[in-house]
Amino acid sequence: MSKKFSKLGVNEAFQQSLTDLQIAVPTDIQVKTIPLILTAKKDIVALAKTGTGKTAAFGLPLLQLIDVKNNKIQAVILAPTRELGQQIYANLVSFAKHTPAISIISICGGTPIKPQIEKLKSTIHVVVATPGRLVDLIQKKAINLKNAHYLVLDEADEMVTALKEDLDPIVKELPEDRRTFLFTATMPGSIKQLVQNYLNKNVMQLEADMETIGHQGIDHQYIVVEPIEKLDVLLHFLSAREGKQGIIFCKTKAAVNKLAKNLAINKFSSGALHGSLTQAIRDRVMGQFRDGHISILVATDLASRGIDVKDIAYVVNYHLPETYDLYVHRSGRTARAGAKGLSLTILQQEEVADIPVFEKELGITFHKIKKADAASIEETNALLWAKKIFKTKPNREVSEEFKDKVKTIFHHLTKEELIEKVLANYLDQTGTFLPKEANPNTKNH
Repeated sequence: MSKKFSKLGVNEAFQQSLTDLQIAVPTDIQVKTIPLILTAKKDIVALAKTGTGKTAAFGLPLLQLIDVKNNKIQAVILAPTRELGQQIYANLVSFAKHTPAISIISICGGTPIKPQIEKLKSTIHVVVATPGRLVDLIQKKAINLKNAHYLVLDEADEMVTALKEDLDPIVKELPEDRRTFLFTATMPGSIKQLVQNYLNKNVMQLEADMETIGHQGIDHQYIVVEPIEKLDVLLHFLSAREGKQGIIFCKTKAAVNKLAKNLAINKFSSGALHGSLTQAIRDRVMGQFRDGHISILVATDLASRGIDVKDIAYVVNYHLPETYDLYVHRSGRTARAGAKGLSLTILQQEEVADIPVFEKELGITFHKIKKADAASIEETNALLWAKKIFKTKPNREVSEEFKDKVKTIFHHLTKEELIEKVLANYLDQTGTFLPKEANPNTKNH
């Protein structure tokens, strides 16, 4: 078991869970936060970038503070999205593996409320919730928070709008002597106002590796394209990384659907994720992505929080994010758990002027890369065409008689001759020119 976590005050049961999860060394935010939650009596504001292990930083000490003899709700954790809420819930359950008496529930929106109401009738110690759904349950008088002495606001900067509307009715249900722990990746004015309104005046503030951790191990690149060639450049990039997992971020749901459709047409293993999809579909897509059954996730910024998949090799900003904070959260999906990662932004010429501003605001350096030349793009498109043919399922409705007629036409051709003729037909139809020296193993971006 990890003696390093023991020094922070984590007890043996939770140390065993960490060992089971192969977590041996606490991160900076965990080192700074865990002892304070366990021993101090003050509110805490923690500024830490995404991917720093914040869930364990508040989850481990909170679970340890739970009195299992008390059958009331003792801790409430608010998350901005269903995905992040479910991720926190799953992590807490894994932390509590060797303390089965602790009962945890996820009551996020997007799923039927009646089963949640029924579950709340049993003993629950920790609630993980999205603000809107928790307010619904409060209004239905289906949840009692009078004994909840701990409130966690995770990724608070992402749910400022929701908190403005929903935090008052939630706080009114909590004891006045509650402790509040606020975790945020950025500290805009709206968060400072939140701290003033809802946290104690003598709140403790701490930071964890803010200068480096959010971008550590990430290679930030950008590429300049004409609008008409944007999709082709992306397909070329993805083809060079076949088999690796990545996320492509778009600004709108419509753009996500359109791009996901294009990837499907080109036989890429991909799925779409945005707020208009049902929770069941979102859960299925995320499950397939986490399990490695799909390689590419096309998503709105909804997914820039709550996705904690270790092996994401790259992030693509198909559209430049509107804020610096969103860039941090998007790029933070890669290079997790000490790995290396790539964050590629595809720009049009008029957007290039934004890059120096992003560099200054975020303290990072972007590297400009050249787009693939026309011959490489055409070659990639030809290979994608071949892949589509390979993955096309036979049409079972075609009669055997007609198949025989087609076979008669081709029967004297060898496999190599047939490939040459089919390829020549494709090149004629598309007007594509592939030079003889084209290298099929080209790995340009």
